[in-house]
Amino acid sequence: MADEFLLYTKTRNAHWNVEGIDFAAKHIFFESQYEQLDETMDSVAERIRTLGEYAPATLSQFLKLTHLTEQSREKNDSAGFIKELLADHESIIIFLRENINRFANDFHDFGTSDFVTSLLETHEKMAWMLRAHLG
Repeated sequence: MADEFLLYTKTRNAHWNVEGIDFAAKHIFFESQYEQLDETMDSVAERIRTLGEYAPATLSQFLKLTHLTEQSREKNDSAGFIKELLADHESIIIFLRENINRFANDFHDFGTSDFVTSLLETHEKMAWMLRAHLG
């Protein structure tokens, strides 16, 4: 949940602050990405609640729990934003891959394992879309 929220925030930042000759196209592209992440966050929070736990919902909790880092930028070019967001998606992909079998095998929670597999596929597709902009 924390990784999803931080990635959502960083994608919103790219949407709001991207500059350059490709501004219009990238502004729209980043919007489509953060909208998808908004849906993903909601699904993750609902999965957490389905399991009987409370979803983290404060900035301090997110920053404590995330595997990602905040980054300040000197330049707000689309390529820089794309590379940073792509690295974050790839980090999440690795984390999810490492834990899919753990849910199924260690916790015998096949529902969560299936959910995490779907989440992995979402991030893989979003990473592909980002990667395609780099040429």
